[in-house]
Amino acid sequence: MPKAVWRGGGGNDKRKALVNGFHDHPLCDVGWTKAHASDPKCKQFLSPAEQMRYRYIVSIEGNDVATNLKWIMASNSLCLMPAPVYETWFMEGTLQPGFHYVQLRSDFADLEEKILHYENHPNQAREIVRNANAYVEQFAHKRREQVLSLLVLYKYFALTGQLEPTPKVAALWNHP
Repeated sequence: MPKAVWRGGGGNDKRKALVNGFHDHPLCDVGWTKAHASDPKCKQFLSPAEQMRYRYIVSIEGNDVATNLKWIMASNSLCLMPAPVYETWFMEGTLQPGFHYVQLRSDFADLEEKILHYENHPNQAREIVRNANAYVEQFAHKRREQVLSLLVLYKYFALTGQLEPTPKVAALWNHP
């Protein structure tokens, strides 16, 4: 569907700005999932699969990282979001606006403009989705993720003096 979708709880000013500004916008299907049933801004819960039927999915950090960001970037929908602030194993700080996602202002004043732009430039949207999918693909290798997790633990224990560094493992860590 050629609309932007978002569901979630109201944890911060960004989420409030999105819902207050766009809960009844014709290009958007956004709303609270954890509000009083009589609140017109409260909408039915949508699973990730249901949200992926939309062309655009908004990702907004809550109390910390936006938990929907990973599955949005693995989908065929275009991720729209303000620049990420929080950093996790997903390395959000390495995501490039206009390449991996469409950056929105934190007050969402440009949301309609961005939707209309990508409606008129679908090839640009598809390219960003391809780049997002490729970014996610680097995390799809279970063995590599296990080795990296162990190396991170090794580095932590070595730097905190809880483990004596060994030249062989240190060489792995420093290997490009």
